[in-house]
Amino acid sequence: MAEVFTAAFWQQYGALLWKEFVNTMIMTGISTAIAYLLGLPLGVLLVLTGEHGIRPNKVLNQVVGWVINVGRSLPFIILMICIMDFTKLIVGTKIGVKGAIVPLVVSAAPFIARMVETSLTEVDAGVIEAAQSMGASTFQIVWKVYLPEATPSLILGGSISVITILAYTAIAGAVGAGGLGDLAIRYGYNRRVASMLLVTVVLLIALVQVIQSVFSRIAQSVDKRLR
Repeated sequence: MAEVFTAAFWQQYGALLWKEFVNTMIMTGISTAIAYLLGLPLGVLLVLTGEHGIRPNKVLNQVVGWVINVGRSLPFIILMICIMDFTKLIVGTKIGVKGAIVPLVVSAAPFIARMVETSLTEVDAGVIEAAQSMGASTFQIVWKVYLPEATPSLILGGSISVITILAYTAIAGAVGAGGLGDLAIRYGYNRRVASMLLVTVVLLIALVQVIQSVFSRIAQSVDKRLR
């Protein structure tokens, strides 16, 4: 592994590492954005239609909750394989960066929905009742009360979601999705290049630390309780 510190190693693998690092960031960024576009409304819907929500609907709540639980219960690599035909239908390929985004979104959206639900249920019921008493509409309560009040918790939940999706991208490398996980498998395991495995692991750990630190700082900066 000492070869990691040599110029020869970086001349041979530097460009490849950078390319797959970028691919990992692309997969993580795009998948997180789309997953939140799906998961955030689902989480809000769960809260609104819950037993103590402002628009209780037991049947709708149970159906949405069941769908989300099914999505969360499937191991990512199994889900990725099972929906390969669907993935190809959507993006035209089953492999590579594009082929990884669809299963990443399908797997992450239910997880994000539950994270959002947890964050919104932490909002003080008295604040919601006050908004209702002033005649606020459901949309106004969601947009001006629920989301602003839950912002710090949503941001911290966002860090967990991003890190989870980052971990999924590494798993996706097992079926040719590209990224750092793919390098770790192709070079670190299959070709027994231990130095490559070490570098990819270190990069993934560093990414997790950076993501967690950034999101924690942002959450602290917007938390009204700390002002």
